[in-house]
Amino acid sequence: MLQVLGNHAQLAKDLRAAVADLNQVNPWMGMWRFMLLGAGVVSLSAIAWQMPNPSLFVGVTVLAGLVYAFGFICTHDATHQTLTGWRWFDTVMPRLVSWPMLWPFGTYAILHRLHHSWNGLDLRDPERVHWTCQEYQQAHPLVRWYVRHQWVVDIFVLSGIGLIIKTLIHGVNLQDIQPRLRTQMALDLASMALIQSSVVSFIYFTGHSVFKYLLFWLLIERTVGMVMQTRDHIEHYGLWGTAGSYQLTQLYNCRNIRAGSFQNWLMGGLPYHSIHHAFPEIPFDQLPAAFHRIEAVLAAYQLPSMTLEQGYLSSTLSWVSATSMHGDPALIDTNHLGA
Repeated sequence: MLQVLGNHAQLAKDLRAAVADLNQVNPWMGMWRFMLLGAGVVSLSAIAWQMPNPSLFVGVTVLAGLVYAFGFICTHDATHQTLTGWRWFDTVMPRLVSWPMLWPFGTYAILHRLHHSWNGLDLRDPERVHWTCQEYQQAHPLVRWYVRHQWVVDIFVLSGIGLIIKTLIHGVNLQDIQPRLRTQMALDLASMALIQSSVVSFIYFTGHSVFKYLLFWLLIERTVGMVMQTRDHIEHYGLWGTAGSYQLTQLYNCRNIRAGSFQNWLMGGLPYHSIHHAFPEIPFDQLPAAFHRIEAVLAAYQLPSMTLEQGYLSSTLSWVSATSMHGDPALIDTNHLGA
């Protein structure tokens, strides 16, 4: 990993100064993004349930799931209080959106803050998508096969359910580090059970098909999960290691994706993931400007540019090919961590 010589303190000061005016959250922009996407999900879901043709039901439900996925990304902004900046809104609304899909948002929010602290620095990072060389060598042959085909398995097989299970496992394993996880996990699990039992009971007693609801939920879960798994891998896979300081580690351990303004709006600024990691207080609409300013500072210090991919599709296809067709996983060499 990159080693940076010189005055780290001055570099960090210049990096912060370059984006100091970009951390003001416009609450209405975030709220309307959330509400518009939410309205799209509700409308498409209502249309899907009116479809007598099974194929049309599946097609419209998948479309609803796609919009739901972009709405789900709003919950990520909320973990940083950058969706609206209104603490009550950014605390309550993400849970109401997440619990129907069995997503333990309260647990995730705590783990996500650990992810920001540990990315590239601590192998306990709960959102690490890499395996170390030692983990790979000591794993069962079936697990090693999974590592070599991780992108395909995670995106198309494990999908949303895989993310849910992974989050709950980390929530249990990291309780000693973050005791609040016990309370949040209990609240998440109780709320998810209450909501799902209420929905299924309502459907059953109103004469609707429970099987149709389960199919509806599964289609939404598959669609949302594939989007989330894809962006999760693109943002970090193949990049790991310290770079001399916390900020530089975040800037060089995240992948940025070239995106237009509408795509950036849909993805909540995540295409500029390096900037988000180094400066999580910057709202999504300001991240493109921050990216160019940070690049200018890095150039002034004669440091390499941040990783920038041309698009989500091309990046995904490239990594799927590398890890699945050629069996070439990106493993972390722990002998060189921090070197």
